[in-house]
Amino acid sequence: MLRSLIALKPRDVPVRVALRNTVAVVAPLAVGIALDHTAAGLAMSTGALNTMFTDQPGPYRLRMQRMLLAAAAAGLSALTGILIGAHSLLFVFAALVFAFAGGMLVALGPMAARVGLTSMIVMMITAEMQVPRQYAAGVAALIFAGGLLQMLLAVAAWPLQRYRPERFALATVLRQLATVARTRPDASLAPPVSLAAMEALDLLHGEHRARGVAVQSFRIIAEICERVRADLLTLGDLHGRIEDTTARSGVETLLDHAAVILDHLGDAMADAEKPTQGEREAATFDIWVDALRQAPTDAMSRRDRRLQKVAIARAEGLAGQLRSLARNGHWASSRGEIRADMAEAHLPAALRPRDPLATLRANLKLSSVAFRHAIRCAICVALAVAGERWLRIPHGVWIPMTTAIVLKPDFGGTLRFGVLRVAGTFAGLLLATLLAHYAMDGVVLRLLLMAALCMAFRLLAQVNYALGVAMLTGMLVLLLSFRGMAPGEAVQARVIATLIGSALALVAYAAWPTWEGRRINESLAKLIDAHRAHIKALLAGAIDELYETRTAARAARTNVQASLERLRGEPRRLRSKPQIALAESLLANANRLIRAPLLLESLLRDGAALPDNPVLREFATEVDRVLAEIVSAVREGRNVTLPSLRPIERRLVESLARPDNGAEDAFAIALGDTCDRITDSIDTLAHVLRPPAREVNASTAAAG
Repeated sequence: MLRSLIALKPRDVPVRVALRNTVAVVAPLAVGIALDHTAAGLAMSTGALNTMFTDQPGPYRLRMQRMLLAAAAAGLSALTGILIGAHSLLFVFAALVFAFAGGMLVALGPMAARVGLTSMIVMMITAEMQVPRQYAAGVAALIFAGGLLQMLLAVAAWPLQRYRPERFALATVLRQLATVARTRPDASLAPPVSLAAMEALDLLHGEHRARGVAVQSFRIIAEICERVRADLLTLGDLHGRIEDTTARSGVETLLDHAAVILDHLGDAMADAEKPTQGEREAATFDIWVDALRQAPTDAMSRRDRRLQKVAIARAEGLAGQLRSLARNGHWASSRGEIRADMAEAHLPAALRPRDPLATLRANLKLSSVAFRHAIRCAICVALAVAGERWLRIPHGVWIPMTTAIVLKPDFGGTLRFGVLRVAGTFAGLLLATLLAHYAMDGVVLRLLLMAALCMAFRLLAQVNYALGVAMLTGMLVLLLSFRGMAPGEAVQARVIATLIGSALALVAYAAWPTWEGRRINESLAKLIDAHRAHIKALLAGAIDELYETRTAARAARTNVQASLERLRGEPRRLRSKPQIALAESLLANANRLIRAPLLLESLLRDGAALPDNPVLREFATEVDRVLAEIVSAVREGRNVTLPSLRPIERRLVESLARPDNGAEDAFAIALGDTCDRITDSIDTLAHVLRPPAREVNASTAAAG
């Protein structure tokens, strides 16, 4: 918990993005001051500031839509706040409704949640401004215009760099594939490239994808990247299992050269240039494949010879995929032409956009985290608004604003945001005190300082929330100074509001918590069930289904990892430590399970077919049955005793052995190896879920 408070995350906002966001916030205020319309400039700056956070990576079409939605939401919220701000009862009711709606938007993802939160804040700010009603439409329009300006700057490069988001997404995937080739990650770890691959799929096949002809090349590359990923992970696993030094060194050298090629291809993709260096390296990759093929086998064990044959087959496939990436990389830009005949891929079911209304309706129940958060948020914000209105606290609207910002769906997030907001506000107090003494004399100096603080806030808010809040506090002091509010008064009001609002949020969560420990079993069950669906499709030879099932498994794994992080941030209870250990063990073995069939999956994608083997069908049925039992046990939080799959797996391997001339069929070797690894992973999962030894002994004694 302490580590989460002081951790510094990698900066994920490019400097150019922070710079254009800052220009959109400061420029309207500067123009308004120059034209003696400071109030209008402040309104536009407010709109730009609230829309700034929706400037996130993605296709320009999607970026424009979500920023336009955020700007419109801010304008409507401002209109509502001005019209009802003078009526305390109506204002409390509106705060209740806005807070509940904002809390429910958590179910639609972080971007929607952020729009809901900023809309709530704009409504409260404009209600506090006490603007005459006849100016409501004008102020709302100016706030919308500020958001519109932020959006226009974000999509200004659209005509000039039409496919830049798509290129950068694929460049990220290629570079992460290079990292996989170099590091050869352990099978118990989460399969890498998952998040980058999902983002690339969403860009290329999603609802907001670009529809230019060059995008077909991007889609080809995305498909090839998925196959390269499977080959790299398979070769990495083989590298860890082969004991012969010469063969192991050959696989290692081959993977290192693949990493160099992928780095070159990623750089060329990001720069929209022809991958000349990558093409040159890919053309010589067969040299290292031949070196692996010619490795002496006399001193090898029978097991190593089998694994070497599999490695050679995958190395040959990898060589072809790398050459294909280099060929298609030349045309993957707005200047490119299509030289491949490939049908347009469809979006996997796991990534298809769901109906937002259906999602919200599904979450209208007390078991939903979003619904509980919405109720908690609505009650807290309404009470804070009613309290500050009744007590007539100067600038008391910052109390419900702080409560809304600090209150999160999980305990760890609420505590972290509360503590960091208090710490950041006090740091901002020191900064604002310095500003009050040295920077309040000239308009130009205040504008320059506000620009510097705004840019720092945009860059640091994700690195560490406390640092971001410190920058925001100083920026708001400067912003309010243009309205005639004294710095000392602004700082004092903000400090009091931060302390009260953060305390209210923490007390509310403690009074009605949503503990992650009660939810993680469901997330783990969904993960194992997704793996079950993938293995079922694989052993049935349903190649067309593998793309969707693997994508669904990635999404489920991401949810489990997020759930584990939230669980670690909760207070230590009697069950927390063993529960975390069990969840981590289940996740590690589930990762091994999804990695196990990669080799067989690669061969099936290359055109191989499963044999018509009754023992294989029996094995597939038993695997599905045992995994279904494991899913049920994990979901219900109970122990289970399951028979081992090893006897039937041994019968399958015997049935796959070829009696003629002693030659080993490469596909039979791969199929047997895959089933062996699947069996090992499932038996380990069953072992983790077995009853404790004392319970087994007690039940045995009772039976005796």
